Amino acid sequence: MTSPLAVFAALMIGHALADCPLQPPSLSQGKRRSEGGMWLWSLSGHASIHAGAVWLVTGNVCMGLAEYFAHGLIDFAKCEKRISIRTDQALHVACKIAW
Repeated sequence: MTSPLAVFAALMIGHALADCPLQPPSLSQGKRRSEGGMWLWSLSGHASIHAGAVWLVTGNVCMGLAEYFAHGLIDFAKCEKRISIRTDQALHVACKIAW
């Protein structure tokens, strides 16, 4: 049995990978509604990468789906400037703790 701390660490590594090397500038900027165009596709794609990381780490598709929706909503709020980057990251960590 894997310890909860090890699962949390793996989830955080997955988060770091999905937010940095797997999010090129075109995706980061493209998920802003103010940029117009395909913002929903960019936001959905980014949330899908995070969902896949959670699913791979936990082996639980329901947690992956929960991550998809939570990550998408949190990033939407950040892109709309309703929350700060610090709040954004704190909420993402809280989700990892919940999973």
